[in-house]
Parts: sequence; C-alpha cells; structure tokens
Amino acid sequence: MSQTTPTLTIRRARPSDLDGIMAIEEASFPSPWARQAMTDELGRRRGGFFLVAEVGGQLAGYAGVWVFAEEAHIMNIAVDPSYRRRGIGEALLLTLLARTVEMGARLAYLEVRPTNEQAIALYAKLGFHPYGRRPGYYADTGEDALLMAQRSLRQLDLAAQWRGWEERNGACEVTIEE
Repeated sequence: MSQTTPTLTIRRARPSDLDGIMAIEEASFPSPWARQAMTDELGRRRGGFFLVAEVGGQLAGYAGVWVFAEEAHIMNIAVDPSYRRRGIGEALLLTLLARTVEMGARLAYLEVRPTNEQAIALYAKLGFHPYGRRPGYYADTGEDALLMAQRSLRQLDLAAQWRGWEERNGACEVTIEE
C-alpha cells in the first residue's frame, strides 16, 4: 500500500462526531433526524450503537443499529456524497452486522425507500430480502417504506464478505477500533 492511500477507519461514534454525522445526515436524507434525537442515540450505551467511517481522518459515513431480543434494527446508514461509490457503506454494514452477531442477533431488519436502488442492491448483496411495506412511512413524500430482513445472520459468512470487499476496494486498509 502506498503512503498516499488513505486509510479507512471504522470505529464507534463519539459525541464529538455529532457535527459531522449531522452534516452527512442532512446531505443524505430529505427528512434528516433532529439533532437532539441523534445526540440521544450517540449517548446510548445499551441496546444500540453508532459507527463512523473515516477516510484520511475525514468523517465519510456513519451507521446505527438497535439490538434487542436477538434482533438488529438497522436505523441509519449514510455516506457523505463526496465519498459514495467507494465501498464505505458496505464496510459500515459489514462491521455493523458482525458486531450485532457478537451481541447475539440472529436476524436484522431495516426500512428503505423503494426508490433507493443502490441501497436495496447493497442490502440484497448481504442476504436481505423484502418482506413487506409500510404505507406512507416517509412523511416528506408519503412514500412507502420497503421492509427488508436478513433472517440468517449467523449463517452469513462475514469473513468471506470482507475478503470480497478487500478484493474490490484493495486501495484501503480497514481498521476496526472501539
């Protein structure tokens, strides 16, 4: 790896990441979370967590999940527009899923806009399947939410998924920190 290759670091989010997370949230979603709601989630120490991805020390993305009763509810995954299409969302999701399995999760589920084809393709790549819709879920447009689930997390070969990620994104070194 050359010295000019930026390092991708994935770590647990800290309160000091709030401004960067909110900037990505606002650039990514027509109805972003309220700052106080995000502050509350970043302060959560039981039942859920947020991760951030940094490239060369710059906040590039984040992801959040709640875990309870062997279920992981993926709340958010967002990548700064200037860092999209580089595998960062996939790296965040792989890390999130690995951590939830360590916490005892057997299945994961999420909501996604049916028009978000890139996100749906990423989720499908990791074994998520549609199982229903929530009518009018998105208040800004009245759009339904597509419900997707990965029902066999413990059978998902996350190590093989990481190897595939590294083959496609070999220019980055991934470091997982607490």
